[in-house]
Amino acid sequence: MTGIKGRSVNMHLLWLRRAGYVSAVRKGLYSITDAGKEKIGFPQVTPERAKFILRNVSFKEAFHFYLDINKPLGISAYNINEFYDLLRKIEIKSVEFHAYRGDFELWIHFLGDVELAKKLRLLRKRGLLGEKLREEMLDIIGRRIENLKKVLECEI
Repeated sequence: MTGIKGRSVNMHLLWLRRAGYVSAVRKGLYSITDAGKEKIGFPQVTPERAKFILRNVSFKEAFHFYLDINKPLGISAYNINEFYDLLRKIEIKSVEFHAYRGDFELWIHFLGDVELAKKLRLLRKRGLLGEKLREEMLDIIGRRIENLKKVLECEI
């Protein structure tokens, strides 16, 4: 899809592995290491940062769902867990409306999760619609919430 030849990709992956920025999860599947995330500008997720991202916010700072401009649904998320739960059942038109305006990634960035905001931006650029968009968002956000909770569990 990128037009880059397989041999070139393999050479880059080999270099990234040697530098410690990427690790092989299993044959053909790679993951960015903490060093790699730091190199591309993602802040390290410490227990304090995880708590900050997972915190409750005020009504003014909450995410308020709309169907369109000047058409609020009267439904708000006060933390990322509520956001995830609401995203599962909110009208798909609202999901599409907010996704393509960049509203979700802006709110997630406000919560302090730069990495998740960037992932949502990349998802937005893929141009998905309907339930496929919702499914991908739920997968990305759900995995991130699990990761943040694991960071907190390690603190205890």
